[in-house]
Amino acid sequence: NGALMILDEVQTGVGRTGKWFGYQHYDVEPDIMTMAKALGGGLAIGAMMARDKVAASLVPGKHASTFGGNSVACAAGVAVIEAIEEGGLIEKAVEIGQYAQDKLLALKETYSIIQGVRGKGLMIGAQLNAPGGDIVSKCLERGLRINCTQDTVLRVMPPMIAEKEHIDKAMDILQGVLGDTDS
Repeated sequence: NGALMILDEVQTGVGRTGKWFGYQHYDVEPDIMTMAKALGGGLAIGAMMARDKVAASLVPGKHASTFGGNSVACAAGVAVIEAIEEGGLIEKAVEIGQYAQDKLLALKETYSIIQGVRGKGLMIGAQLNAPGGDIVSKCLERGLRINCTQDTVLRVMPPMIAEKEHIDKAMDILQGVLGDTDS
């Protein structure tokens, strides 16, 4: 159709889903892709990639970047990529992500508030049948940071260096909160 496919990989990119980029799980090829957050390992950085045909149209004055080109952030980006490759963190995201999803599915069997679990790698959601704001607050009080999106999806996004014992501790906290909430 002549339309460009532009994908936002700000959260899904840089290995979190078990592939370098989230789109790689599907039969699509973007014309333009944006990424940030994980690329800088905590430093502010943004990047945009484009196919050759699209990139040829990007001349000075046609695009800009608030966080692009900073030498310290770019060095951090290179270090992040090297750490992911050398540490096998993409493969680990698949393994630990599946482990976390299995733990959430086990909680689903006990707590009816969890209706479903879905995810790719270390980007996981637990669909609730009620608002999850109180669960998020109580988890935070106990030292577990999770989020609730769209009011009823607990978003669980462990760091890419997480080990099974970290997932176990997180799920123990969540189970305690769900047990208290269920009472």
